[in-house]
Amino acid sequence: MSKQTERRDLDDRPRPAANNNLVAALVVLTVAMFGFGYALVPLYDVFCEITGLGGKTGRLSAEVAEQTVADVNRTVTVEFITNVNAALPWHFRPKVAKVNVNPGKETLVYFEAVNNEAYEIVGHAVPSVAPNSMAKYLNKTECFCFTQQVLAAGETKDMPVRFVVDPKLPNHIRTLTLAYTFFEAQENASAAEKEKNKVGSPKS
Repeated sequence: MSKQTERRDLDDRPRPAANNNLVAALVVLTVAMFGFGYALVPLYDVFCEITGLGGKTGRLSAEVAEQTVADVNRTVTVEFITNVNAALPWHFRPKVAKVNVNPGKETLVYFEAVNNEAYEIVGHAVPSVAPNSMAKYLNKTECFCFTQQVLAAGETKDMPVRFVVDPKLPNHIRTLTLAYTFFEAQENASAAEKEKNKVGSPKS
């Protein structure tokens, strides 16, 4: 065997230590990227709450709301829009189309949801505000969107929203639009599907 061939054979031999280090590095990198992806969710929520990005509304305690001084010399119109995801067999509407409020004054409105199916369904509402950049100025002390909503078969439910428009809302903004979209809760979907099949199956 020539020296050149022998040298090439030596170069081609596996290097266990180097391979193990590479595998370990790739595993660590994968885990780090996975963890970073999860960490982005709460960070994004905080960022949206502070900046209003994505139309996400703020949340306010009842105590802080009571201490807020209302601007009685200014009126802002808050409009309400409702939507239901196609997979959710509910009817959902605001009890009033809009209200005129003084910034800093707590306001209570109601929305109505109706379950049109013959079985219980759990839904959750996702809010948004337009203009998006103004979302941080609309703060809620109470909202059905804070928790999942359970409606029995054929049930109709009135759901409250108590909110305060921040007096710091820019003066040129005279109208805010608060919208909600209802979705079926993910953990409820499979159970509801089984119940739906049970209800729709022929009796023996």
